[in-house]
Amino acid sequence: MAIQKLAIDDFLQLAKEHTVIDVRSPGEYNHAHIPGALSLPLFNDEERKVVGTTYKQQSRENAIKIGLDYYGPKMRAMVEQVEEWLKDKQDKTVLVHCWRGGMRSAGVAWLLDLYGFKVYTLVGGYKAFRTKVLAEFKKPYNFNIIGGYTGSGKTEVLHKMSGCIVDLEAIAGHRGSAFGAIAGVEQPTQEMFENRLAVQLMQHAGQSIWLEDESQRVGHVNIPHELWKQMRASQVYFLDIPFEERLQYIVAGYGKKDKEKLINAIIRIQKRLGPLETKTAINHLLEDNISDCFAILLKYYDKQYKKGLLERKPEQVHTITCSNTNAANNAILIANTIRQHG
Repeated sequence: MAIQKLAIDDFLQLAKEHTVIDVRSPGEYNHAHIPGALSLPLFNDEERKVVGTTYKQQSRENAIKIGLDYYGPKMRAMVEQVEEWLKDKQDKTVLVHCWRGGMRSAGVAWLLDLYGFKVYTLVGGYKAFRTKVLAEFKKPYNFNIIGGYTGSGKTEVLHKMSGCIVDLEAIAGHRGSAFGAIAGVEQPTQEMFENRLAVQLMQHAGQSIWLEDESQRVGHVNIPHELWKQMRASQVYFLDIPFEERLQYIVAGYGKKDKEKLINAIIRIQKRLGPLETKTAINHLLEDNISDCFAILLKYYDKQYKKGLLERKPEQVHTITCSNTNAANNAILIANTIRQHG
């Protein structure tokens, strides 16, 4: 069987059905990779460094010889790992890539082809994928934004909407405020966040997409600027929910969280919250007066959100009066508003 080389679009199309194998080093893979790709490093991080240095300081031939010394003892284990990954699949097809579509992917593709797998490689490697990712953020999109003050249950409403949705907070592994770290979830690197986001946008190409209203920064990752500008220029369906209802929702969601983590989150916003409100909020928390603590924080976040909302053009914002935080009902109210506005 001949190894076939694919351009990025064809590679990603096949990736929907077949196993993608990333042969870059563990450090490269862990920093960021094509979503769904499995790691099968030809060299570990130290070996890659040695081969690279030899290539630069001595010659290509010497680098290849050192690489072969590293590669030889791993061949059997690599074949067996791929066998294990594909054991439940009828079609023994794999898609292999490295950083630039050079010697690393060529070497592993040769081995897997020799063993009997159907192998495709990516022209330009992971670098070609990144070029495509960055281009995705400059494309025009038809976004609809679900807005609302903190505690409106926007994420739950998002998942009740019919049609295409992109959950930015899920992709970022963070709920967006100083209190938004999700227990046990490590945020991706900026590059990995972009990769995940771009792949989801590709899946909904040409369609209307629902998003939750977000700041440009979500935890420690940023929504790419060009994309965020489009979000800010999109139609917003603002859920206007009474303060007390939202407060109950926040207390139910965050009230049982670790006190020390909550205090640290309050301290993170103390400059903007002010010394008196910071001290009062922390004291309420220490006295188990969760509701009064969150009432202070909710007023702060309402003020911040309102400021951002006023920066939008009035004709962009559709206010929807909601009696509570019931996500299914509020999704229906949004759908009704859209129908009324044609």
